Amino acid sequence: MSRPFQIEISESLEELEKALKHATTASRKERLQMLYWLKSDQVNSRRSLAERLGRDEATITRWVRKYKDEGTRGLLEVKHAPGKVPSINGSDLERLKKRLQEPSGFQSYGQIQEWLKSELGLSLAYKTVYEIVRNRLGAKLKVPRPQSSKQHPESLSHFKKNFL
Repeated sequence: MSRPFQIEISESLEELEKALKHATTASRKERLQMLYWLKSDQVNSRRSLAERLGRDEATITRWVRKYKDEGTRGLLEVKHAPGKVPSINGSDLERLKKRLQEPSGFQSYGQIQEWLKSELGLSLAYKTVYEIVRNRLGAKLKVPRPQSSKQHPESLSHFKKNFL
């Protein structure tokens, strides 16, 4: 025989109704709806509550336990994964930013890779360096177009006067 489904809900029906109207995410609405139905005695078993919400009974049990332990705040809290730690941040990122703003700058992303390894001791992949410089910092490598060593300055000025 299963345990009796008894839960004491501390919030009033009006508070739950107001919170339900102001809930912004679907997960919050589901959980508040569960509390509202339990408080208003519309549902009296774990199974019927699971059917109404379209969730498994184990999920309902987990939500009820969380509510009993931590209250409404704990029930409505949705935890997110912290994500990957950035490979370069803080003062190292600032140093790279300043170095990119210098007139001499860098000639290539490979050169930035070497600079990061020698100056900061960071061994990063080429793609990572490119993503940091282009996307995070929004910087571009300012490399002039190559000019022929055989080009004559007189013919260049003549070209600019006559054809541009």
